[in-house]
Amino acid sequence: MMKTAKVNAKDITLIGMMIAIIEVCKVVFAGIPNVELTSFWIIIFSVCFGKKMFYTIPAFILIEGMMYGFGLWWVQYLIAWPVLGIVAGIFRKMDSALSWAILSGFFGVFFGMLCAIPYLFMGGIGTAVGWWIAGIPWDLVHGVANFVIMMVLYKPISSVMKKIKG
Repeated sequence: MMKTAKVNAKDITLIGMMIAIIEVCKVVFAGIPNVELTSFWIIIFSVCFGKKMFYTIPAFILIEGMMYGFGLWWVQYLIAWPVLGIVAGIFRKMDSALSWAILSGFFGVFFGMLCAIPYLFMGGIGTAVGWWIAGIPWDLVHGVANFVIMMVLYKPISSVMKKIKG
C-alpha cells in the first residue's frame, strides 16, 4: 500500500505563499517578452521545499488556466513546468549559482521544444518542429534572461530560503 504524504496547515500556508510569489512575479514581468521569474522560483522552491512542489506547480498551472483561459498554452504549461520542477529536484544538492544559472538557461532555451510537444500530436512532426524553430529567437531571449536572473538572485534568495526552512 502506498503511503500518502500528510499536508498540514503550515504546508498549505507555505504552498499558498509559493503560488502567490510565482503569480505576482509572473504578472509583474508580463510586459517583458520571455523574461520571467517563474523558472527561478520553481527551481528555488523545488530545491528548498522538495515534494511540496508536487502541490505548488499543478496549483499554479490551474490558477493560470482560470485567470487566462484553458488554451493550448495551458497544455504546454502542464508539460514544461513539471519538467523543470522534477529536474530541479534531481539536482537539488547542487549549490552553485553558476550551475543553476546554466540549468535555468538551458531550460529557457529548450522551453519552446517542450511547448512544441502538443503540436506533435495535433499536426505531426513537421508542425512541432516548425513551431519550435519559429520560436528559437524568443527561446534564446528566455535562456539568457533565465541565466542572468539565476546568477543575480540565486545566492541571496537561497540564503533567505535556508533561514526560512530552518
